[in-house]
Amino acid sequence: MPSVVDSSVQQFQTCINACNQCMQACEECLTSCFKEPDVQARAHCINMLRDCADICAMASQWMSRGSMYGKQFCQLCATICDDCATECEKFQDAHCQECAKFCRQCAEECRKMAS
Repeated sequence: MPSVVDSSVQQFQTCINACNQCMQACEECLTSCFKEPDVQARAHCINMLRDCADICAMASQWMSRGSMYGKQFCQLCATICDDCATECEKFQDAHCQECAKFCRQCAEECRKMAS
């Protein structure tokens, strides 16, 4: 999908898309985790999902506006996405396993963006 109104952010579009997908996956996984019978065991995972969703949304915003801090922010986003994936991978249900994949993809795109 091309940039919406400003072609100067086109170079970030793959990373923006990955961040938006990861944010959505984390929000969906978070909602599903609250419905699991072992919700107490998922407390750290739930907190990671919240952090990951938030930073992915912000990274997408910062790239969309062409922020001069975008690269540094994407590096932090990659770290949080990797940590969230590691936490999600501890749980065998489908929503956590799928979310971890989106987190890993986003981390990879954010690392490319940051380099």
